Amino acid sequence: MAVLDRFFELTGRGTTVGREVRGGLTTFMAMAYIILLNPIILAGAKDVTGARLSIGELTTSTALAAAISTLLMAFVGNAPFGLAAGLGLNAVVAYQAAPHMTWAQAMGLVVLEGFVIIVLAVTGLRTLIMNAIPLALKHAISVGIGLFIALIGLVDAGFVASGSGTPVQLGATGHLTGWPVAVFCFGLLLMILLYVRRVPAAILISIAVTAALAILVNTVTTIDPASWGVVAPRVPESLVAAPDFGLVGHFDLFGGFVRAGALTATVVLFTLVLSGFFDAMGTIIGVSDEAGLVDAQGRVPRLGRILTVDGVAGMVGGAASASANTVFVESAAGVGEGARTGLASVVTGALLGLTLLFTPLAAVVPAAAAAPALVLVGALMMMQSRNVPWDDLELAVPAFLTIALMPFTYSITNGVGAGVIVYTLIKAVRGHFSEIPWLLWVVSLVFLAYFGIDWLEELFA
Repeated sequence: MAVLDRFFELTGRGTTVGREVRGGLTTFMAMAYIILLNPIILAGAKDVTGARLSIGELTTSTALAAAISTLLMAFVGNAPFGLAAGLGLNAVVAYQAAPHMTWAQAMGLVVLEGFVIIVLAVTGLRTLIMNAIPLALKHAISVGIGLFIALIGLVDAGFVASGSGTPVQLGATGHLTGWPVAVFCFGLLLMILLYVRRVPAAILISIAVTAALAILVNTVTTIDPASWGVVAPRVPESLVAAPDFGLVGHFDLFGGFVRAGALTATVVLFTLVLSGFFDAMGTIIGVSDEAGLVDAQGRVPRLGRILTVDGVAGMVGGAASASANTVFVESAAGVGEGARTGLASVVTGALLGLTLLFTPLAAVVPAAAAAPALVLVGALMMMQSRNVPWDDLELAVPAFLTIALMPFTYSITNGVGAGVIVYTLIKAVRGHFSEIPWLLWVVSLVFLAYFGIDWLEELFA
């Protein structure tokens, strides 16, 4: 215990081995869905030759890359972050890159994306950019991520859905219907009640109890398994399945530039870098803020190492053909359970590694059981809104856009970009040029290019 305390700074961060284990297990349960969802997204697309990737091989690659990346974060970054194939990034690979090149070439671009992010981290440029963002916007990023993950939880559970006459509505029909939604409501209420009663492991207990209830409901009713989402709760037929490493190492670094053309490949690479860069940045700031790991200036300890690991994780994901790995916003669930150090990530990474052999167990916890954790943690992260100076328009308006656009556009990057651009323009219009770090001008221009990428592609095509 003394060795663990010294290496992971448990006492210094006000945590214990028990809290870290619970937090790591909670993060794993909140993000385990990606082991099944990422293969579905990638296998649902064809590359330029019409080839599809194997679900079995993708499942192994996803779990392997996530385990390696998370353990690297544990021992190098000493941060309570789980890493896995990033949602949004895998969509870019599947639907923007693959139609123009082979899968190996698309994964080569992912490896290059990770390398670019490593260079930005090692040179200190990524740290400088993060530190240049005003403290008020950093708090706003935390709040926006809270709303974002809460919306993810509500949508995944079927509590919120797209409507026929409105963008979103209550349930699939405008009302709450179906057993999965009922199970979710039970889990959310149980979690809230246990949490406010300060029951140890409240989030973890609630996920376990709700998962057991979901398995029972799915067993005794005639419900359509697809109504549960990606994971249908059932007692697995077997506990062990042999991993298939067939896709590991299948990548072509520069073939995409030859096959798709320099412009198309560059646009894909630019999109991957920018999305990976700012998605991870926003998550790191938001989750660290919630964990109380930032200083008075909003700086995160060991930030350089954390950012470097995030870049390495991108390369690992591409090399394993699992798409780019990045810091998972679901790490906030573990932080809500008490995780504060890399010891929690050791637990998360070890469990991700175990899924290589125990893949059937990954199909036990449905969204209805894990989603309540995202909603509750979203509520906790909203508390950071008290640190935004809402009486100062120069900060309040950019902060609002940062917060609102994350859930409304389903993207952390979009929220960060809008906030930075508007903050920079407001300061410039009011003549407060000395308050705008030069890096914010650069970042604002990059975001303008990002938001107008389709126009730029047409212009230079």
